[in-house]
Amino acid sequence: MENYLYLVLITLAVLAVIDLMVGVSNDAVNFLNSAIGSKALPFKSIMIIASLGILFGSVFSSGMMEIARSGIYVPGKFTFDDVITIFLAVMITDIILLDVFNFFGLPTSTTVSIVFELLGAAFCLAIYKIVTTDQSWATLSSYINTDKASEIVYSILLSVLISFTLGMIVQYISRVLFTFQFEKKLKTIGVFFGGIAMAAISYFILIKGLKEVSFLSDNIKDWVKHHELLLLGISFVVFTLVSYIINLLGYNILKVIIGIGTFALALSFAGNDLVNFIGVPVAAMQSVDIFQSVPGADPDAYTMGALASSEIVAPLWALLFAGIVMVITLWTSKKAKTVIETEMSLSNQGDGNEKFKSNKLSRSIVRGFIRVGSVLSYVMPRTMQASIDKKFENPMIDPGLKKKKSKDEPMFDMIRASVNLMVASILIALGTSMKLPLSTTYVTFMVAMGTAFADRAWGRESAVYRVSGVFHVIGGWFVTAACAFSGAFIFAYFLKIGGIITFVISLVVLALLLYRNAKSHDKKIKAKALQELNLEKSDIIGLQQVIETSAQQISETFSKTNIFYKEAIDSLIKEDLVALSTNKKLVKKLLNDLNSTNNAMYEFIRNLDDSSVKGSRYYIISLGYLQDMVENVAVINSNALSHVDNNHKHLRISQAKDLKYVVEQIGNWFSQIHNTYRRLDFSKIDEHIRDREEIQDYINNLLDKQIDRIRTSENSPKNSRLYFSILLETNELISSTFKLLRLHKEFESFRQRNK
Repeated sequence: MENYLYLVLITLAVLAVIDLMVGVSNDAVNFLNSAIGSKALPFKSIMIIASLGILFGSVFSSGMMEIARSGIYVPGKFTFDDVITIFLAVMITDIILLDVFNFFGLPTSTTVSIVFELLGAAFCLAIYKIVTTDQSWATLSSYINTDKASEIVYSILLSVLISFTLGMIVQYISRVLFTFQFEKKLKTIGVFFGGIAMAAISYFILIKGLKEVSFLSDNIKDWVKHHELLLLGISFVVFTLVSYIINLLGYNILKVIIGIGTFALALSFAGNDLVNFIGVPVAAMQSVDIFQSVPGADPDAYTMGALASSEIVAPLWALLFAGIVMVITLWTSKKAKTVIETEMSLSNQGDGNEKFKSNKLSRSIVRGFIRVGSVLSYVMPRTMQASIDKKFENPMIDPGLKKKKSKDEPMFDMIRASVNLMVASILIALGTSMKLPLSTTYVTFMVAMGTAFADRAWGRESAVYRVSGVFHVIGGWFVTAACAFSGAFIFAYFLKIGGIITFVISLVVLALLLYRNAKSHDKKIKAKALQELNLEKSDIIGLQQVIETSAQQISETFSKTNIFYKEAIDSLIKEDLVALSTNKKLVKKLLNDLNSTNNAMYEFIRNLDDSSVKGSRYYIISLGYLQDMVENVAVINSNALSHVDNNHKHLRISQAKDLKYVVEQIGNWFSQIHNTYRRLDFSKIDEHIRDREEIQDYINNLLDKQIDRIRTSENSPKNSRLYFSILLETNELISSTFKLLRLHKEFESFRQRNK
């Protein structure tokens, strides 16, 4: 038994480290996005400040550890074996869940996951005990700490509304005071803004946070508690003077606020969220100490009521070690960057390639706000409306003030970054002082959305996508709760009935999933990097570069389209449903890549130099023809997939033979065109255009043959409909190719005339 306990503890320790790594990858967005998005400080400086905040914050998290020990369930109702089973189920589920969300780049809530995992595992074992011991179902509620669990869930849900509203109000007031030309007012309003911001942050982080630091004496804590207002007043005066001195020295006070705010938010994150990662392993270690203190105790009978004792304190070494692991992960995690992109894309001040698609709900909400805005505009006096609108004039997105957009431009300015950090760190620190594990992801995300909304970052061009993105992410949190509860419930059940065998199998499954997701994520990153190389917007500015870039894209598209078209026809003839399904995904990916390039066309055109503006028309039209070609293949593959999936009659032998010949002819034609564009040798364009006539004439003959079959021997309407659709879409494919070749010929003539 003792050896088994040590194995469990080692496993939980390893799982804690892994959980810290995947957890920080998910939550790095919480304290990095404002500083990175505003580009107020160099990236390395931001990372160093955040790292220090994490290390200090880990010390403040001792009081939160009781959530894992007794905050969700009643430990006195469970045996030692039950508690260890709960802890194992929670850790395995948590790592799998967070890693999956990180893979897709969605910032989910680690607090929601840990709360509902504890709830699911405890709920499972409570039902197991009731069923196996013939207890009344009425006793189920006695196993769960319903009051505390309900308080935690309510606080998480309430934090959504409070965070968004408070962020919106503070940002609106700040913007009206500063406007977007805030540099002019830093020496006046900025001094008091700096004093208020830094005093508020220090009050909630230090004064409120000191109540839960385990190594301070009770006398110091009591003195701080009874002199909070005095300390707050002194802080305001001191920090206002500091802000004034900073301005005299010529340094931007907003950069100081963002640096302090990043430190404070990282500290708040570690203080509030560390329980999500190491709370369960620490509680397991303390459970083993309690159990071993009673020699000869039966693990299936000894109850763990001692876990609820307020005298149990998390060891300082464990907190510091966890902080160090979090810092290392912060510097090395690739998945953290993926998650950061999601939130910043929804906060971006300008319009661009949106990460989320619109939906009916987001469209309805935006339409409703537009109508409300129209009513307010009608009621509000024109002078007041003009005055307010002037304060929100933003040179960052005014096309008349700025032509070219640089990759190094901030996504939003330092006023919004300061408000994000100040409001989020205050709310999280307040929750920590009340021993409520607020979701730092909920708070920081909704504060960022509230400030973006107040700052009019959600314009008519982007609002529907931003609202959709918010619902998408919030919906992910509810999915997190459901998956966390059900996953922990299932793991707890199998660990309870399977013992050591299930324990080993679970670890193997976990290792395989982590390895698979890591490999898939690397492929995803490499594919994205390769795609970005195809069209580097800030670099393509000359006419020759336009030609070279478009030729590369055209050659690649012809090569892939050729393969996908051949695969669609061959798989239809073989009635290979799996191959058709795979081909459908590949065609969709190619179409998405082309759509992504099309979405970035606005910035591409703005970055062209004056001598190559005419070339942009060629590039735009050629991209449209490429999209048409891929869509033709997508329709062919989709129709073939539907035909085979519905088990309709296969093609006739003669039909299959004719289509194979078409595939061969188009394959040869596309290969020649591919080589032409790949080598940038356009001497055979006229020859390629003439080849098109022969292929199209053959397809027209096939259409006539099929009409004759229908009149004489064909008895399958589904077969005929499919065959016609393939031939017609193939004709469209050939026509799109012909238009692309003719376009290039016209463009070459234009170049020759203007040399």
